[in-house]
Amino acid sequence: MTTIEMGILASTLAGLATGVGALPALFFKNVPDKVLNTMLGGAAGVMLAATSFSLIVPGIEHGNSLWPGYGVYVVSAGMMFGAILLDRIDKWIPHEHFTMGHEGPSSKMKSIWLFIIAITIHNFPEGLAVGVGFGAGDVGAGTSLAIGIGLQNMPEGLAVALPLLGLGYSKWKAIGIATATGLVEPLGGLLGVGMVTQFQQVLPIGLAFAAGAMLFVISDEIIPETHSKGRSRTATFGVMIGFIIMMAMDNLLG
Repeated sequence: MTTIEMGILASTLAGLATGVGALPALFFKNVPDKVLNTMLGGAAGVMLAATSFSLIVPGIEHGNSLWPGYGVYVVSAGMMFGAILLDRIDKWIPHEHFTMGHEGPSSKMKSIWLFIIAITIHNFPEGLAVGVGFGAGDVGAGTSLAIGIGLQNMPEGLAVALPLLGLGYSKWKAIGIATATGLVEPLGGLLGVGMVTQFQQVLPIGLAFAAGAMLFVISDEIIPETHSKGRSRTATFGVMIGFIIMMAMDNLLG
């Protein structure tokens, strides 16, 4: 299997994890906010560790191999570019937060499309990160990144499916829509792996861009959601546990 095929497959499986995470909606129409916030906190911790150990650190190493002594500056610039682009997308596209409600000027968009837009904003840079990880040629790092993103996609899938049930959607339709929101990840994976395998000089910039985009999502979207209803302490421990699990996994697979 080629690197491109592995990157696309891994990003597809990570995206499908959104649907797997939505499956409890078959049995529970409501999940306590404390439980959901803790799960989202764990997702944020997983993403933080994946960003640190699978994107930023190898990005600096590859940058130094191409431009000795300048790797950290290249990665810093790439991270800021990724964050700024996500900020612009966030401003251009009004969307629905998981628990904090509607953001943006449009009140005519149906709630389901607002959710889809929100998850698309989340999932594209995640797929890009997986693709870039495999494009770097490090299968272990790419695999750990894909597993980590898949794990953090699960609570997001549940967070999408449950409100859809409240809007009157059938259980399977809600799960199907939640699954569909993760299928943008293979597009990001294809772009990421294709870009860095064809142009190795882009590799450290691609890793940094994906890291900046993911850090923006963690800080601007996921962590504020976990603190939105005053139950932040369990979510904080969720972040710690998620980070430790992903750190250990990255070390074992790497």
